[in-house]
Amino acid sequence: MSWVDTADGTSADSTRAGALRPGAAGPGTLSGVPRQRGGSSLPAPAAEAPLVDAPPAEVPTAGRPGPRPVAARRLMARRLRAWQVRPWRLLPTPTGTPFTFGYALLLTATSLFADHADPVLVDQLLRGSSTDIVHLAQAPLLVLCASALWIAGGLTSGFAIAFLFTLTALERRIGALRTAAVFFCGHALATLATELPVGFTVAAGGLPDSSLVRLDYGISFGVMTCLGALAGVLPAWCRWPLLAFAFQQAVTGLIAYTDPMTDWGHLLSLSLGVAAWPALRRWHAARGGPPAQPSQISIPSLWSAAARKNARSSS
Repeated sequence: MSWVDTADGTSADSTRAGALRPGAAGPGTLSGVPRQRGGSSLPAPAAEAPLVDAPPAEVPTAGRPGPRPVAARRLMARRLRAWQVRPWRLLPTPTGTPFTFGYALLLTATSLFADHADPVLVDQLLRGSSTDIVHLAQAPLLVLCASALWIAGGLTSGFAIAFLFTLTALERRIGALRTAAVFFCGHALATLATELPVGFTVAAGGLPDSSLVRLDYGISFGVMTCLGALAGVLPAWCRWPLLAFAFQQAVTGLIAYTDPMTDWGHLLSLSLGVAAWPALRRWHAARGGPPAQPSQISIPSLWSAAARKNARSSS
């Protein structure tokens, strides 16, 4: 027979099927009591969660930081783009460096005129543009501007080449108007600082009257000021070699003692450019340049940090 009745009226097949169902109590067992004879002690299998492909977590290893934030990556990319090798940016252009480009054309024209014009006429123009005491007393603003229209030594001189590269690099970092202000302020201040003591010395009787008239013109004071200023907005690895080279050139001229007044003016104008570093760095940062690194902190910054520390300790 295929059907066998049990004592409770159920068939044996249905009893076996119920025993095989997960979680069902077997015959002769009490529901809810574990580990009974004939009962199933295995729990019902839980539903498995679906597998989802998750990205592997980045675990920083020892000595290596985790992933950089987006702002740091963008800053690094901007700095790498800024230091790409672009040789054409070393020379002035009408749109990129209008002040240096126009001034270079003007100096080229006056230098060619001085080389090919009548020597007598050129000598008269140079003497009329000289920033000696006599001309400074008569028309100071005129001779200060006129003396910056000539290059002592012509287009092949060292200051002509330094003018081209130094002012181009400075103007690309701080702008045309600020570069012009740095150049002409250095030119005027260094000229007055070297010529006025001569006038006072002649008035005191320490020098003859012939010292009041001398041939003094050129762009060297302005170039040295821009050279010192440019070092303040360059990284430390090229700032200090540039300053060392400029200082060596000024000191070499003083040791040679061929034109001590001009050589002292070169050293003074270089110092004026270095003194303008705080303002130049603010201008450079305003144009989107990278901020100064810890190795680029200047002496005025250290003084201000010490002042803030003393103020906190006193309060």
